[in-house]
Amino acid sequence: MLKPFFKSPDTLECGLDEAGRGCLAGGVYAAAVILPKGFHNELLNDSKKLTDKQRRSLRVVIEENALAFAVVEVNNEEIDRINILNASILAMNRAVEKLKIKPELLLVDGNRFNTKLDIPFKTVVKGDATFMSIAAASVLAKTYRDDAMIELDKTYPEYNWKKNKGYPTKDHRQAIKDCGITPLHRKTFNLLGEPSLFD
Repeated sequence: MLKPFFKSPDTLECGLDEAGRGCLAGGVYAAAVILPKGFHNELLNDSKKLTDKQRRSLRVVIEENALAFAVVEVNNEEIDRINILNASILAMNRAVEKLKIKPELLLVDGNRFNTKLDIPFKTVVKGDATFMSIAAASVLAKTYRDDAMIELDKTYPEYNWKKNKGYPTKDHRQAIKDCGITPLHRKTFNLLGEPSLFD
């Protein structure tokens, strides 16, 4: 069972998570979610442990019940310019800035984070399987990013993004070999899965 709070029900805690770090194309998405005191949902968990149908039903519940939420994309060009770790952190910071309520504590999935915002934060390894607010953020980030890649598949159907969502699957890499790259591919990533000369 996920924990409802890190500190206390009276602290405005904001869960933060991202989706799409390991993809070859598209942006990285981050979500920030502040859940109300007393919120509980038996199904809510790390988005990777849920089916697409479960994630989408939870997204409705989260958006209807959250005190505040925001979802932000940092695109592939920014990722190439500042690297994926920094892009993920940037996306999470931008998501917090978009919230209509200022949180009192940020709960961040993972072990790396920095911010210029005047808000204390706590990083939590496997936080999306520990705290409800982080799990809620993981659901929103994942579903919003999936929707974006499904829409982009209409423009670039040969890459099968509606199915692989831009991740480095065999069919995605084969399409890159056959068709080349799109303006949405991350040029600093190992797009073809070839071994590095430095390995």
